[in-house]
Amino acid sequence: MKYQTGITLCVALFAGTAAQAGAQARPFPGPDVPQIYQRLLPQIEKIPMFDHHAHPGYADDADVDAMAAPPGSAALRERDSNPELVAAAKALWGYPYSDLSAEHTKWLVEKKLELKKQRGRAYFSDILDKLNIEKGVANRAMMAAYLDAKRFLWVFFGDAFLWPFNNQRETARNADEQVYIPLQEKMLRRWMQQEGVAKLPANFGDYLAFVSRTLEDNQKKGGIAIKFEVAYFRPTKFSDPTREQAEDIYQRFVAGGIPAEAEYRTFQDYIFRFLVREGGRLHLPIHIHSAVGIGDYFNLSESNILNLENILRDPRYSNTTFVMIHGGYPYDRQAIWLAAVKNVYLDTSETEILLYPSEFKHLLKQWLETFPDKVTFGTDCFPYNEALGAEESYWLGVQSSRTALAAALAEMISEGEVSEAQALELAHLYLHDNAARLYGDGK
Repeated sequence: MKYQTGITLCVALFAGTAAQAGAQARPFPGPDVPQIYQRLLPQIEKIPMFDHHAHPGYADDADVDAMAAPPGSAALRERDSNPELVAAAKALWGYPYSDLSAEHTKWLVEKKLELKKQRGRAYFSDILDKLNIEKGVANRAMMAAYLDAKRFLWVFFGDAFLWPFNNQRETARNADEQVYIPLQEKMLRRWMQQEGVAKLPANFGDYLAFVSRTLEDNQKKGGIAIKFEVAYFRPTKFSDPTREQAEDIYQRFVAGGIPAEAEYRTFQDYIFRFLVREGGRLHLPIHIHSAVGIGDYFNLSESNILNLENILRDPRYSNTTFVMIHGGYPYDRQAIWLAAVKNVYLDTSETEILLYPSEFKHLLKQWLETFPDKVTFGTDCFPYNEALGAEESYWLGVQSSRTALAAALAEMISEGEVSEAQALELAHLYLHDNAARLYGDGK
């Protein structure tokens, strides 16, 4: 297994640490941390990255996600007033100003438009080159023709299959769902159109066959994984209903009527588990949003990553690879122990943007000290608006991750946990190798 390669490497790495150090690790870093950091950072910056989670695209491209952001509060660092975005614009485009006033950002908009016309399909590949990203995952509703498939790997969405019935009750729950649920209905219609299905099949078995066929066709189109944003729409605690229960609900409501909440949840629980099984059959990893979310009604307790433990530890899904997108934050201390399961990985995207490097390094350090072979890098880049797009958030995610990684590893070296050579091995695992192996790109 590809997973075993990573385990073997880490066991050898830490066995070597114990042999070389010959002493107990220290509980505090020493005064040499800044010097170690300065030595590590240039070497870490040379490591080509595999961006495991991102939403590359233009600001006017509705397919950068399968849903849209409702009104709500943004964390300080995610606001477009973040002065670091000025540094991003300067690094990427030679932005000549020191602020992001409306007058000055006109320069940025015009610069990008000019380059888009000149570079065409190479525009976003140029961004990857500038940031030393070897390949990037494009987690999008549909793949864009302007993204080069040699550089951008498609992860498609599976949530829409959970919402085939009359969703009037679901939409009425709150203002966020009034944005989210209609987009799931739209996505389901797009999958139906893709598969030549004029209306929902009358038979439950035919509905499951339609779902499977969609997954298979998306894989043929280059899809490498199935993504779920289900935490935005309902609790992530999934029961284990029988096919007969799900079939009964489908047959009663496929032609009309509004299922009770408990009935809809039972049906969805079965479909979610069916999709997980299909992911294993097709060798399509299951990506699950597992952290804090946007909007005023995102429920942290109902979306706690530990709610998924009964799925992740279910032996029936041992052939399915799971990636916990955003690493369960703010439950990251608990989340890393789910990576003890052989087929479970954590991705750090979004956390490196929500947190400044001074705090993000603590999360990274704990994870690298626990299961370094199960942690992957991601930017979660997303277009803010016409001026500040996916390009700038790519830059911010990359810079945050590299600097926080260097800081975390510098402390681990100073505390006697790893040598500098071994720290760089961990850097390669996190920034590139762990994710690359999942998709057959590892060595």
